[in-house]
Amino acid sequence: MSGYEGEAADHIRAALKGLSSTTDNLGNVYVTLGSGAPHRLIATSIDQPGYVISDVTEDGYLRVQRVPQRAPNNVFDQLNFAQPLVIRTRSGQNVPGVFAGLSVHLQPGRQITPKMNHVEEMYVDIGAKTAADVANAGVNLLDPVTPLPVVSKLAEDWFAGEGTGDHFGAYALVDLLLGVAGEQKNLRGTLTVAFLAQSWTGGRGLDRILNELHPDELIFVGRLQPKPEKDTDRVSQPEKAPREGGVLLGVQAESDADLGEEFKRLAEEKQIGLSALSATLPRIGGYAKPSAFPARTVAIGVATRFPVTPIETVNQSDVSSLVHLLYWYALGKEQTHGVGGGSGWGCDHCGPPLVGKLTEAYGASGHEGAVRDEVKRLLPEWAQKKVTTDAAGNLVLHVGDGKKDAKTPRIAFVAHLDEIGYEVKKIEDDGRLQVEVLGGGYPQYFLGHVVLVHKKDGSDVGGVLELPEGWDKPGFEWPSGAKAMDEPTHVYVGTKSKEETEKLGIAAGDFVTIPKEYRPLLGTRANARSFDDRVGCAALITAVRALGPELPGRDVTFVWSTEEEVGLKGAAAFAEQAAKEGRVPDFVFAIDTFVSSDSPLESKRFADAKLGEGFVVRAVDNSNIVPREYVDRVVALAKENSIPVQYGVTGGGNDGAVFLRYGSVDVALGWPLRYAHSPAEVIDTKDLDALGKIVEVIARKW
Repeated sequence: MSGYEGEAADHIRAALKGLSSTTDNLGNVYVTLGSGAPHRLIATSIDQPGYVISDVTEDGYLRVQRVPQRAPNNVFDQLNFAQPLVIRTRSGQNVPGVFAGLSVHLQPGRQITPKMNHVEEMYVDIGAKTAADVANAGVNLLDPVTPLPVVSKLAEDWFAGEGTGDHFGAYALVDLLLGVAGEQKNLRGTLTVAFLAQSWTGGRGLDRILNELHPDELIFVGRLQPKPEKDTDRVSQPEKAPREGGVLLGVQAESDADLGEEFKRLAEEKQIGLSALSATLPRIGGYAKPSAFPARTVAIGVATRFPVTPIETVNQSDVSSLVHLLYWYALGKEQTHGVGGGSGWGCDHCGPPLVGKLTEAYGASGHEGAVRDEVKRLLPEWAQKKVTTDAAGNLVLHVGDGKKDAKTPRIAFVAHLDEIGYEVKKIEDDGRLQVEVLGGGYPQYFLGHVVLVHKKDGSDVGGVLELPEGWDKPGFEWPSGAKAMDEPTHVYVGTKSKEETEKLGIAAGDFVTIPKEYRPLLGTRANARSFDDRVGCAALITAVRALGPELPGRDVTFVWSTEEEVGLKGAAAFAEQAAKEGRVPDFVFAIDTFVSSDSPLESKRFADAKLGEGFVVRAVDNSNIVPREYVDRVVALAKENSIPVQYGVTGGGNDGAVFLRYGSVDVALGWPLRYAHSPAEVIDTKDLDALGKIVEVIARKW
């Protein structure tokens, strides 16, 4: 982030090991080769927009201020709500957290709902309960906060992710330096390659380098800023550039055109694709007159899609072409070293996750196979032999030998396997995927972020969920209301035609999800997408392990159900079949999320179950009202067994509701969840422990 580029600078210096680099007190890193005139400067930025901690609340939330303080575009803040993040502490530790977001289940009936469109509504949750917890974690005011870097590989050498448009220049110039360093004898004059700090906050790094070095020529590599149109703000406008790829050359009427013409001739001669567009010079702002640009100055970049968003997309082949062009400019010959072998594209965070196997299995509604397999694998061996899969895809395990009578109630526990996502409905002629939503949530948590397209063979392809029309226009507002996420949208996978997409093995019926990983937070808190309802699945597995294969005198069925998010379909199919067979449960315990208002964005009027204070009896929701006698009975059982318990009213529906028509009593149980149906979901694992224990107790004693 601007002003906090140390980690990026460390990576650059490590990649340039063996070259003598200089780092100034502003954070610029630069290498100078050769000697004499002319002195040519090739420079790129290494910073990106983010936030800085500006306050710590008494209950352990962090408030932030944007850096730069003016938003880069209309949707910058909006796309960060309910997303994972990283805080870089003074000691160099990366502390995980999330931006808070609204839970869609709790908004009906609210009169004044936060719009989730401004930094004033942003809260950072690192799992702390108090300001002292924050301090003990080493987190303090002024620590930088940046979105968790997630990079997705698309087809045709396209990469998408946070900061790709800010960092392709650093990748290119590292490769350039590694090549040029072995050919210094061919250098004409002096060449300085600089990696600039604080470009987003007034071009301060560039101002410093120009003032210190007074180069004869400047080639700035990075984002090209189009010339502003009347009454528009040049800072917030994206590149108006070709999107089919290639190197871009910024043309400025106010500067000497000779250097630009030289690059055009060079590109044409070496058959390197290059397009020229009208652009301004890199911005240097501040309270004093900026350093002068050399008369011979050009700006060079590459085409991008969705600039300065989490799905900014750059083509690596274009970056390689850019390096080729710069190599010819620097040495007047074809590259023979270095190019393509620099620091590598991607990020340290893109490897496979380490923990949370259930959470990290992917299975949108109707596509639960991988999750079902993971549940089976985690069950004890005796249960794996007994478990069955019914026609609806539900995983079913019956335990106990009890015959139904007045003293032996028939009991079922139900937790759902599926998660929200999208399904491919068709492939457009231009190669994009038209997708429909599976489940509900706020569009801004998903559109504008990278995705995985899960193919029928079990492999996946990277893509991006495109932003809504007009996202880059002043006054844009996200679609809102109950049906906001239901509108068809498109996924871009890097192809240009239907045939190219089909060659990737993608077909109608494949499903699409946002990538996810299980991330421990402070203490016993954790973040992952799809805690709803993998926590419920985990609670049932925990109970089965504790119960063992023998449960004399009891009649208990465990069901891991399908398609809950699209209408409780798997549970409904199981209930109907049970009715036909005369095995309707007397009591159904639906084990699902208690969507909690334990969040700074929510109204505490209802759903105020606290994280870390126990499982929750979901006494009232949109689908069911638990008779109070059974609420009290669960609470009494919990207290008898020293299990922490809460109860209350929340939103949403639960699987047990579809059993009511057949005579069952639905006693829904859950755990408090923050930021439901988002990538920022947060739990306290103590509540999961309590939930698993109460399931075991009910199975034995109800």
